[in-house]
Amino acid sequence: MKHSITPLKRASSVLHAVRRGRKNPNARPLLPPLQLYRRILREHKNLPALQRELGDNYVKSEFKLHKNTDNPLHIVGFLASWQDYLHLISKGEWLEGSLTSDVLEKLSPEQVVQLYELMRETQQVREGEGTNEDPEKIRTTEG
Repeated sequence: MKHSITPLKRASSVLHAVRRGRKNPNARPLLPPLQLYRRILREHKNLPALQRELGDNYVKSEFKLHKNTDNPLHIVGFLASWQDYLHLISKGEWLEGSLTSDVLEKLSPEQVVQLYELMRETQQVREGEGTNEDPEKIRTTEG
């Protein structure tokens, strides 16, 4: 008999195991996928219109792309990264955010190119030039 539950939903048991095994008392417990998704979209309501639209589209596409992921480690990494993002935007720290050299070194060449293209597009929007690109084309690849 086939399970009707998606792998991201099954991740809750993995999350509970990770929470129980944590040694660091200051570490934040990981949120379940649906709760995390909803909280991110709720926080996006505090962003300016263009950033909200871009953020909402990106979050929706990433969660949709990873909906059927089976690897528990990948799921935990995915959720931890998005939870860090939620923490960043909920405190308004995204305004001063920058990538460290450690993070840049871990990116694949394709991710660096996509990041550069995203930077160019945002500069064009900021300067009022607009864009002809479809925002759905801008995605990062998971490494």
